[in-house]
Amino acid sequence: MQIQSSEFVTSVGCLDQIPSSGLPEIAFTGRSNVGKSSLLNRLLNRKSLAKTSNTPGKTRTLNYYDVNGMLHLVDLPGYGYAKRGHSEREQWAKLVNGFLQDRDPLLGILQLFDVRHDPTVQDLEMISWLLQFGKPFVLVATKIDKLSTNKLKARMNLTRTQLSELGDVSIIPFSAKTGKGREGIWRWIEEVLNG
Repeated sequence: MQIQSSEFVTSVGCLDQIPSSGLPEIAFTGRSNVGKSSLLNRLLNRKSLAKTSNTPGKTRTLNYYDVNGMLHLVDLPGYGYAKRGHSEREQWAKLVNGFLQDRDPLLGILQLFDVRHDPTVQDLEMISWLLQFGKPFVLVATKIDKLSTNKLKARMNLTRTQLSELGDVSIIPFSAKTGKGREGIWRWIEEVLNG
């Protein structure tokens, strides 16, 4: 996709604040600190449109980004951040589950995971839910530049084995640092948009 314009639209903390533009939406999910903001910045060729942080759990709202006036990319709050209180985790679950289940404009989901580690219990739960959910999704293996070619190959093979029990899932390896995988992600998004 050729990016002619991209801009931050809004952050929303409850479902009734979600924009009603009618534009198609692609959501980004994953645990805290997995690299969702870095992925968004690389996809949009912007250095700091989406705010990145070394502190996990910073994104606590649904963050909307407009692409070419034709598409919204939506950065969801990360899950699995242990320092959040119980009521805050419940609020997160209500916001994210409500968004994923009830959004007609939501056409696809990119589920991110850090390729250097085994998928967490929450990653596996999310992937299982996405498989039953029925909307297109793809796994994005982030931070591939932090591994050697041989270690990356071994980690990808191990991850595919670990996920094979859940079902047939596609994985796109991605590096926010080098941009590797960017074109593959845009191809996937365009396929979803074109039905």
